[in-house]
Amino acid sequence: MNTPYRQIRAHYDDQFITVYQAYSSTIASAAVQQQKLNASPDFRTGTRMTWIKPSWGWMLYRSGYSFKDAGQERVLALKMRHNDFVRGLLERGVLSHKQLSQPKTDAVRIQWDPERTVRLEKLEYRSIQIGIPSTLVTQWVEETIVSIEDVTDTARTLKKVLGERPDVTDEELRDMGLIPEERPFEVPDELQVALGMVTREEQRKG
Repeated sequence: MNTPYRQIRAHYDDQFITVYQAYSSTIASAAVQQQKLNASPDFRTGTRMTWIKPSWGWMLYRSGYSFKDAGQERVLALKMRHNDFVRGLLERGVLSHKQLSQPKTDAVRIQWDPERTVRLEKLEYRSIQIGIPSTLVTQWVEETIVSIEDVTDTARTLKKVLGERPDVTDEELRDMGLIPEERPFEVPDELQVALGMVTREEQRKG
């Protein structure tokens, strides 16, 4: 079965969904120790959006397995409740290419970029990125992140294994704990339309 062009794929269980971000060591160390993303004074909301990614492959690509730059040298896995992910973020989502007639400061931006394999190869279908505006970041940090795990070593070990064993399979990597199980994360039909996952016409036909 072909993967839909736009689909949310993530590692999740009955309660929580995992999303990823990469930070400097100063921010990451404090965040993991205190289990609060803004534990370090270096964490600033400013005026920029904070982007989260449910895709492990895309996070590896964006951070270069954590080696890309000092500002992304530690990869964090953040757990959120399903309801906070859907109602708190996705339901506020506006596609990045859409121009709002009256820009909303609390609008969450939705961007679909080419998905990547853990070998950083570009795929034909898309992966979601979710931009949390500065006006919502504090609430997101304080109220919706339930746990923070440093997965930098996992990313770096994965890169090392791929370099040493070019023929290693994804199944073997999963068995080593280097690739999380990611499954389609279902969202309501109307939300699929709003997020550009399907058109209303496609939904009717389906």
